[in-house]
Amino acid sequence: MNEATGLKIATWNVNSLNVRLPQVLDWLTHHRPAILGLQELKQVNEAVNSAAIEALGYRVILNGQKTYNGVALIYQSALGEPQDIVYDIPGLGDMQRRVVAAAFGDLRIINIYVVNGESTESEKFEYKLTWLAAFHAWLVAEIIRYPKLIVLGDFNIAPTDDDVYDPKKFQGQVLCSDRERAFFTGFLDLGLVDTLRRFEPGAGCYTWWDYRGGGFRRNHGLRIDHLLTSEPLAPNVTACVVDSEPRGWERPSDHTPVMLTLQIPDSRHE
Repeated sequence: MNEATGLKIATWNVNSLNVRLPQVLDWLTHHRPAILGLQELKQVNEAVNSAAIEALGYRVILNGQKTYNGVALIYQSALGEPQDIVYDIPGLGDMQRRVVAAAFGDLRIINIYVVNGESTESEKFEYKLTWLAAFHAWLVAEIIRYPKLIVLGDFNIAPTDDDVYDPKKFQGQVLCSDRERAFFTGFLDLGLVDTLRRFEPGAGCYTWWDYRGGGFRRNHGLRIDHLLTSEPLAPNVTACVVDSEPRGWERPSDHTPVMLTLQIPDSRHE
C-alpha cells in the first residue's frame, strides 16, 4: 500500500452484476480499491465471471442468489487470504443472500444488502425490522471480536431528512420511517461512525437516484449506501466520497459507488 494513497474501501449496489460487470471492471481498473463490496448481484456464484475480476489482480468472495439479492467482496490479492468468512447472519436462518464478511489481518469488513421493505404496511417491512434486529445483535459481538471494523453496503435507510431530496414526500415512508432510522442510530450507538457524514455534513449528498422522472439529472436522490467505521478506525479515515460518475453511464445501476480512504500503519496491509 502506498502511504500517500492509503487503503481504499468502497461499496456499490450494482443492481445486476451480469449487466454491470463491464462497469465494475472499468471502475476497478480506474480506482484500484483494495476492497469493493457489491450488492444486488442477482446471480448465483457459478454464474459470476470471476476470472475477469481476477485478471485485474483481485479475488472474489461470493454469496450469490438467482434473480434477487446476492453480495460479494472483491479484494486485491496482495491483501492475502481472508479469514473468518461469514456468509449470513449467524442463527437467523435466512434464505436470502444479504451478508458476506471477512477479516483481512485485524481489519474486519462486513458487507450487507438490507431488504428494501416495500412499504411500512407490508410483510417485507416486518421482515426488514426482524433482519435489522438480528444484524444489530450480531454486530454487538463482532465489534468486541474485531475493534477495527467497517460495515458497508446498501442499508436501504436514509438516516435523516438531510439524506432525502424531498423530506415531506418521504415522511414516514419506507427507507425513512422512524423505526428504520432508529436501527441506524442504534448502529452508531454501538460505536460506529457514519464516515461520509464526517466529510459531507450537509444536505444534497445522495447515493441512489430513481430511474424514473429524471431522478439523477434533477438530483432527486437518497443517501442509503453507507460506510460505517468503528471508533478506533475513524481517526485514520482521510477521505470519503460519493463517485456519482457511474450513475451517468449508459445502462447504469440506480446506485453509485461510495469510497473511503484509510491509512493503516500495520505492515500487513502494505
